[in-house]
Amino acid sequence: MTEDNVVYIGNKPVMNYVVAVVTQFNNGASEVTIKARGRAISRAVDVAEVTKNRFLVDSKVKDIKIATEKMASERGESNVSTMEIVMTK
Repeated sequence: MTEDNVVYIGNKPVMNYVVAVVTQFNNGASEVTIKARGRAISRAVDVAEVTKNRFLVDSKVKDIKIATEKMASERGESNVSTMEIVMTK
């Protein structure tokens, strides 16, 4: 899988990521993957829903993948949930 057409979700407002997804589609992408982990997962779902319902009504969610990653930190190892939402147009 190529790493273009991937939008990584962080702490910015939802609309910043919606604009990024819409821009990818407008630049000719047939599908865009929204990736998030931990607390950003709910924001990723919001981005997908806002994109689908308000901006690109012809887009749809093709696939959702969920997983757990082990993250090393100062306090040892912890599990972090991850999610990928694949959208197509």
